[in-house]
Amino acid sequence: MADWKMICTLEDIPRLGSRVVTSAEGDIAVFRTSSDEVFALRDKCPHKGGPISQGMVHGTQVTCPLHGWKLHLDSGEVVAPDIGCARRYPTRIDGMAVYLEI
Repeated sequence: MADWKMICTLEDIPRLGSRVVTSAEGDIAVFRTSSDEVFALRDKCPHKGGPISQGMVHGTQVTCPLHGWKLHLDSGEVVAPDIGCARRYPTRIDGMAVYLEI
């Protein structure tokens, strides 16, 4: 059974930025695109563990601030030719409220 938690409002996440949510599993980066889509990934780059929440959002990707690895926000998969994946968490928006499935 899904455990949806309201974590913030859409306006609490900067456009083309992120907000960090602390969970029992560790930090989760919640991203907002320019078209107000919201995605959530574990806040740890699969390359060297850098905080992807501090990366640059472009389209539906984020670039890790440490070594430039790019990750797809919708899947957590690293953009080729690099290999790896950050855990993805389902999100949903209801009105202006942002929910995260933990």
